[in-house]
Amino acid sequence: MVFFKRRLSARFLLRSLDYVRKDPDAHLLKIVDRVERHDRQKYYKGAYPALREICSDPTNNWNRMIHSVLSEVAPSFQEKFLTSFVLNSAFLWNEKKAKIEKKEGCNIPWTVLMDPTASCNLHCIGCWAAEYKKTSAMDYGLLDSIIEQGKKLGIHMYIYSGGEPLVRKDDLLKLADRHQDCYFLSFTNATLVDEAFAKESRRLGNIMLAISVEGFEEETDARRGKGTYRKVIEAMDLLKRNGVPFGFSTCYHSRNTEVVGSEKYIDFMVEKGCRFGWYFTYMPLGKDAQPDLLATPEQREFMYHRVREIRKTKPIFVMDFWNDGEYVGGCIAGGRNYLHINAAGDVEPCAFIHYSNANIHDVSLLEALKQPIFREYAAGQPFNKNQLRPCPLLDNPEKLRAMVKRSGAKSTQLLDEEDVDSLADKCEGAAKAWAKKSGEIWENRHKNA
Repeated sequence: MVFFKRRLSARFLLRSLDYVRKDPDAHLLKIVDRVERHDRQKYYKGAYPALREICSDPTNNWNRMIHSVLSEVAPSFQEKFLTSFVLNSAFLWNEKKAKIEKKEGCNIPWTVLMDPTASCNLHCIGCWAAEYKKTSAMDYGLLDSIIEQGKKLGIHMYIYSGGEPLVRKDDLLKLADRHQDCYFLSFTNATLVDEAFAKESRRLGNIMLAISVEGFEEETDARRGKGTYRKVIEAMDLLKRNGVPFGFSTCYHSRNTEVVGSEKYIDFMVEKGCRFGWYFTYMPLGKDAQPDLLATPEQREFMYHRVREIRKTKPIFVMDFWNDGEYVGGCIAGGRNYLHINAAGDVEPCAFIHYSNANIHDVSLLEALKQPIFREYAAGQPFNKNQLRPCPLLDNPEKLRAMVKRSGAKSTQLLDEEDVDSLADKCEGAAKAWAKKSGEIWENRHKNA
């Protein structure tokens, strides 16, 4: 190996990758040492002991995952993950975030979640996007402008939701090609994935999919329509054959929690080629909401423990958008770590909080980050000392009521302008029940801290 500049760089990371590829078992530990030396501000100092433990144990689940990525994932993705994701959207974002926040007096998020379109080829039960006007869409120029504005703020991670983002797959690929210094993730039902999309994704290396699946065939088709599960599995097989990494996105609710948290389900997702998994819990948004789908406290506790077990034993990275609040200091919305821009351009604090004071057609991204509802979020976070209760709606509905009313934020649900009191009412019972159960878990976990 040659000597590198003190500052972590793309050149350093790519040469390190080439070095590791030659002999992973012998070279991984050496790379950890070198990366730590280049982490001048020690942003990730707590991670290095764990990384050394992983790299020195060939039976470790993360070690096995690293080896499978090196042997099965296309080189373009390996390279872009290191340069566009690790370097630009992690290390360099951390360096810029504090400086810009101090200057501008607002949160600067790690990622922007945006909906290219509200249109979808499915109609899933309980989908929050079902409350948006189906004809809403952001054109290519606006999406490109948001990314350009975000990069000036140090943001190099962009996530798509919808609607079904792959309705606009040609534009998404074009944006990934134009912004090679950024990393892109799209939540998708995967029914529009085809060979051409897989091959172009492989060439680009900086766009991945989080594929929505609700369990096995019975659970998935029950919410997403007959035949959807079969198309999902076909898409996974196609992506895996092309060396394109992907993950699963699963909503757990009262009727499928035990299935999607099972050993069988995770093992199958790993077998199909998933590298990561996002778990979300059901949120009762809009006129067609089904509060009976809310996970019980016992189910949420089950998922809390299961996600932690999976991370210790399986070669896949899984996260729980709610139950992992303790690792990120509570709620990450309102621009703290992310925000949501719907297809009509409304800039919302969260994909599940449909209230806003700003529209991206009228204001810049920076101006939107300074809107009243976002300032309310910044002032209120964390919303609970018990960070297993991070959400201002599902876990602390009184907090969302107050923030929306103080900020004057308006409902962005064009089909059903749901007032905040009606929305919060649907979560009151679940919040009270989870408060007791999560309090026991939190106290037990931190009693010796």
